[in-house]
Amino acid sequence: MERPVCRKKIYKMIFELRRSGLFFNQEDSKTNRASDWSVTPQIKIPVISDSQKASLRYFWTMANTYTQLYIQIIFAVSRRECLIPKQNREELHKYITGIVQKQHRDQKMLGIFCMPDHAHMLIGLRPSISISDLVRDIKAGSSKFINDNNWVKKEFNWQEGFGAFSYSRRDLDSVIKYILNQEEHHRKKKFREEYLGILKEFEIEYDEKYLFNWID
Repeated sequence: MERPVCRKKIYKMIFELRRSGLFFNQEDSKTNRASDWSVTPQIKIPVISDSQKASLRYFWTMANTYTQLYIQIIFAVSRRECLIPKQNREELHKYITGIVQKQHRDQKMLGIFCMPDHAHMLIGLRPSISISDLVRDIKAGSSKFINDNNWVKKEFNWQEGFGAFSYSRRDLDSVIKYILNQEEHHRKKKFREEYLGILKEFEIEYDEKYLFNWID
């Protein structure tokens, strides 16, 4: 009875087969079977047992990861002295987009708008990073950027915590439009009312003690 093939040996065999030109892709599978390991006399590759062939076949046919994650993220500034100046809004949008798409290359910014006291963004999220880590990096990077440019009178900080809400692909247009029209929305509704409405829409239980400190 053959002993199980360890992972390290499998990777080594894959490397040798690829180097020898015998490691075919899925498009070749119509004309090449995983059990066909014929070689030319000039090429030296390791002798492969039936169990090793089966292991290689398993590694070659493992499924990829497929996701479709669209997350609206909302967080708030820490106090009235930190209100984001309207004239700096577009520059801040570009900087935060850079954090999302360059620092974390797999992520995609689909829409962003920063009100003076809070921020909305819709992100196409890959599973290579957690939402908490992404928000942490956005907050840290944008806070430093605002402070380095002296946009506010005192040290700028975002409040602790955030909201993250998922949407389907068919909702994207309406969510993006909602985010980009924040100024219009907030002529009729304050941030507190808006945020509590979103929590209610998504049926999220909450305790008032652990929500944002609202800046009216």
